[in-house]
Amino acid sequence: MAGLEKNAELKKTSFFSRSMTTHHGRPVASSLNPSLNRTTSITKYYTPVESVGSSLKGKVKDLCRLFEGSKSVKPTSTDPPEKKKLTKSVLSESRLSPFLSLSNSVTRLPGTEDRIVVFFTSLRGIRRTYEDCYSVRMIFRGFRVWIDERDVSMDAAYRKELQIAMGEKSSVSLPQVFIMGKYVGGADVIKSLFEIGELAKILKAFPVREPGFVCRCCGDVRFIPCLNCSGSKKLYDEDEDRVRRCPDCNENGLIRCPDCSS
Repeated sequence: MAGLEKNAELKKTSFFSRSMTTHHGRPVASSLNPSLNRTTSITKYYTPVESVGSSLKGKVKDLCRLFEGSKSVKPTSTDPPEKKKLTKSVLSESRLSPFLSLSNSVTRLPGTEDRIVVFFTSLRGIRRTYEDCYSVRMIFRGFRVWIDERDVSMDAAYRKELQIAMGEKSSVSLPQVFIMGKYVGGADVIKSLFEIGELAKILKAFPVREPGFVCRCCGDVRFIPCLNCSGSKKLYDEDEDRVRRCPDCNENGLIRCPDCSS
């Protein structure tokens, strides 16, 4: 029995000696071999947080000084103050008084002093042009005023008329608007006048139609087939015994609607 107790005590001491050697052996080995020291190896590759924070603070201060210096510098203007006041007054007059620009318009369309004329195209070959033409027409139709819509894709005479009014050498884009025989502008001008509310002031002089009015003769197309040749563009001449060109219709065999385009 005494021998068994001695063996148990020897096992306990050997177990505790092993645990002590495993836990306490690491710092001893690291002190003997510096390459095994984990703290020194980590500090070689990573800098302390305090040093990183101090460097970042320095960079932030430099950036703040840079931006504060740029704010403190005021831009120098070479234009005199009198010139600035003049340009502001001119801009305000051009924006707030469209009647002045209409009266000073040099481009005129004779015979249209009592109406609104819109030159446009119904073809969708160029998407931007078609969208501008459609938006301008819808703006005027929203005011329920009568519009003399002249589709240049339906009648080549309209294109020639617009080209003569704008100048034969100038390139003409669509749409183009004339009010009371005076040239107003294209889609951008009409949209800007509509947004600031000045277009409504100009259109007060025109009579208003009933809501939802649609021409019964042409369906707001502004053209109908020729009544003389039924749209064929050809007529039989009994005297000459031959077929000749119809003098009443255009190149598409159409005439203007007698009800809404007169």
